[in-house]
Amino acid sequence: MRVLLVEDNRRLNNSLRMSLVEEGYAVDPAFDGQEGEDLARSVPYDAIILDIMLPKKDGFEVCRELRASRVNTPILMLTARDAIEDRVTGLDMGADDYLVKPFSLSELRARLRALMRRESSDKSGTLTVADLSLDPATHRVVRAGQEIQLTTKEYALLEYFMRNSDRLITREMAESHIWSYDFEGTSNVVDVYIRRLRRKIDDPFELKLFETVRGAGYRLCRIPSQGIPNQG
Repeated sequence: MRVLLVEDNRRLNNSLRMSLVEEGYAVDPAFDGQEGEDLARSVPYDAIILDIMLPKKDGFEVCRELRASRVNTPILMLTARDAIEDRVTGLDMGADDYLVKPFSLSELRARLRALMRRESSDKSGTLTVADLSLDPATHRVVRAGQEIQLTTKEYALLEYFMRNSDRLITREMAESHIWSYDFEGTSNVVDVYIRRLRRKIDDPFELKLFETVRGAGYRLCRIPSQGIPNQG
């Protein structure tokens, strides 16, 4: 999942970014409110981590203007002030959750997972498609009782497809959600990772979950079409 991190403390920004990247998130950093707002308007993020005390525009103003312009991305606000008034103001401006500094990285990651669950029809946390399951809290992937080992990016891509099962996912959609804007890779990176996932998720099993929509992209099917071969 792709996250926008708006925090002007560069040391904290870098620390949070590295921690989230290790968890499989793609993270775009911003260091002032205006930069954060501009990115939030132009990129389809899955979540925004937004500090309150920011240069140029504070987090309250950024949150209010994003909601006024119908940017509905979940927002987790950060503040060093544990004042009820600040929390009330942030929630009234349209924030979805609030985290007071200092906080643990494990709590931040748990809050992000909770925001993702709010956006999902399945509130249990575990994602399931046919006989494939994925637990975002532990990163454990199991198919037909068999645990499957994935790299960080393979996991992130599979999670995105499972959260959007039965939907057509274009290559551009996958890139925009899984890789940050500073990614420098080949133009066929999505195809490469889909092939890797198929080798692990589909090839060892009779039922094939990934479907290629020729000329458009890919789909992870809850009820795969039988008798139609997957195109690699």
